Amino acid sequence: MKKHIVCFGDSNTHGYCAVPSDCADGGNRFNEEERWTCLLQKKLGDEYLVLEEGLSGRTTVFDDPLHECMAGIDVIYSTLMSHEPVDLLIIMLGTNDTKDRLGVNAACIGIGMERLVMKAKSTMCWRNGEPHILVVAPPHIGEGLNKIPEGEAMGVTCAEKSRGLAEKFESVCKAQGCAFLDAQGIAEFNNYDCMHLTKKGHAQLATALADWIQK
Repeated sequence: MKKHIVCFGDSNTHGYCAVPSDCADGGNRFNEEERWTCLLQKKLGDEYLVLEEGLSGRTTVFDDPLHECMAGIDVIYSTLMSHEPVDLLIIMLGTNDTKDRLGVNAACIGIGMERLVMKAKSTMCWRNGEPHILVVAPPHIGEGLNKIPEGEAMGVTCAEKSRGLAEKFESVCKAQGCAFLDAQGIAEFNNYDCMHLTKKGHAQLATALADWIQK
């Protein structure tokens, strides 16, 4: 059986494209030749099976009053069990947790990530019973988000809160025995909404993750 890698995230794992001209198909989702999950599969080869579990709007543990089923902790058990045996879980969340309407700061988001990690570790899905989890802190949201209509619903404090996530997530990983990767400076966000990966950013993230996994 191949090694199963579950990629659990939000729109940046789903492959949302905020700038259609950056996408080969001109749509709002990068295709299988562009998404970091698919590129990671190609880089790792046939020994691995990379499983996409990205949902636009997903948070770590927080319910969104405007959209149902967004809390990752509510579905992490069923997600992992559906892909057992799991060799590696990659979690990249936190961007949506910064929304003003959720009313939480970076410290609370860090606690949310820790709860999610603990739930994942306790799920009986792991090959040989040993959990392997990599938490990826997403790149910082850019201040340009506040200059577009989409930014109004997100709120004015998102960029500031996002800058504090990596420190909190790294602390969680040290406490929980997980691996950590900060995508700031590694994967490029676009200059339109300043919170979604570009085509180049997807390729950059795939390369960084492939290098980490192969080492």
